[in-house]
Amino acid sequence: MKYNNVEIDDTYAEAFPAQVSRVLITAVTEYYAKVAAIEATGFGTSVIGCPAEAGIDCFVPADKTPDGRPGYVIMICHPNKDKLKEQLIERIGECVLTAPTTAVFNWLPFERLPDKTQEKRIDVKLHFFGDKFEYQTKVGDRNVWAIPIMGGEFICEEEYGYKKGVAGGNFFVMGETQGSALMGAQAAVDAIAQIEGCITPFPGGIVSSGSKVGSKYKFMKASTNEKMAPTLKSKVPDTQLPPNVNAAYEIVIDGLDEATVGKAMAAGIKAACHVPGVVKISAGNYGGKLGPYKFELAKLLQ
Repeated sequence: MKYNNVEIDDTYAEAFPAQVSRVLITAVTEYYAKVAAIEATGFGTSVIGCPAEAGIDCFVPADKTPDGRPGYVIMICHPNKDKLKEQLIERIGECVLTAPTTAVFNWLPFERLPDKTQEKRIDVKLHFFGDKFEYQTKVGDRNVWAIPIMGGEFICEEEYGYKKGVAGGNFFVMGETQGSALMGAQAAVDAIAQIEGCITPFPGGIVSSGSKVGSKYKFMKASTNEKMAPTLKSKVPDTQLPPNVNAAYEIVIDGLDEATVGKAMAAGIKAACHVPGVVKISAGNYGGKLGPYKFELAKLLQ
């Protein structure tokens, strides 16, 4: 099929389940909130080699936050709940507590566990940094800790919700030139950024070095996707790039649920298809070996 004269490959993106938490970071200005959010989501592109997948979800204006200050919501994802807890502690403790004027709040409602006796919460006990000078207080209706620090007090909640989300939704933007492919990918990221509840964890939301599972080098878990490399079109017999494609970029999406990831993929694909020079959209899958979620491109655009 075609969308706005751009070929849509008859394929699907394959995604996998991951545990997801959302953290609101506020600060005295939007600038300082964003600085902390960027720092806290660093080295968070792919669990192939990073300790978690992480990114900025959305901006929250001052009139919508618990402490009346502007903030950014970040999302942290990991297939393993215990690893997710480690990342919450380390990223908040090392990257937000250390940032000027920040405070942190849970931004994901607590879900009930299947037996309905407990809620899905992760303890992130940072108040010990206060060395017994910390104290409990309230911000609105939220129970928080106040930790005395050089810049005043660091305000933090210590229980964070988590849920089973979806990681690895993806699509490829193929262009006649590197510039057109990159502009298409950027248009896709900009469109996805308008949808709350998802992140594009790679640098600027764009993957330049899409990979495949395994390698000719036995010690490598993943390696370059030679079928998608334009400089190898004449050397690889099963290249997936048409003759008129000279660059391709991948967009990877993690989200709170299957519906959100599907909505984000559709918005991103449509935006990319309106960029001159974008000629094809495809997606990556592993024949069902990676995860149970299948996002068929044609259905997303219907």
